[in-house]
Amino acid sequence: MNLLTFVNPPGLYDPQPNGYSHVVVAHAPATLIYVAGQGGEDADGVLPPGFERQVDQALRNLQTALSAAGARGTDVVRLVVLIVDHSEARLAVLSRALRAAWPPGREPACTLIPVPRLALDGMLFEIEATAVVPTGAPR
Repeated sequence: MNLLTFVNPPGLYDPQPNGYSHVVVAHAPATLIYVAGQGGEDADGVLPPGFERQVDQALRNLQTALSAAGARGTDVVRLVVLIVDHSEARLAVLSRALRAAWPPGREPACTLIPVPRLALDGMLFEIEATAVVPTGAPR
């Protein structure tokens, strides 16, 4: 049996064009990894201008955090995304980035929350993740 089952049940719209799944089931035994919200700042704390650049950097930061915990992007089962001044245009940028980050059929569950502000001035995007790694999985 696979550790993760990705489900997009009949009766719900197809979320895959937006880069996520409705349900991800994790089968034990496994290690759970919780990654705090990652913004678009680089290792020096510099936040680039522009939503798309911040999304790209935040996803790189997420991969760095996952790797430090012994996980991969394909181990991610759930995302929470915070977007300042959310719009359809920003959703399109995010959807493209999520589709590029996860293979078809393995998109994590995702909740997007529009917010008026994030922790830093100029911060437009933040992403947190939950990952599930099989116990004893070779990495």
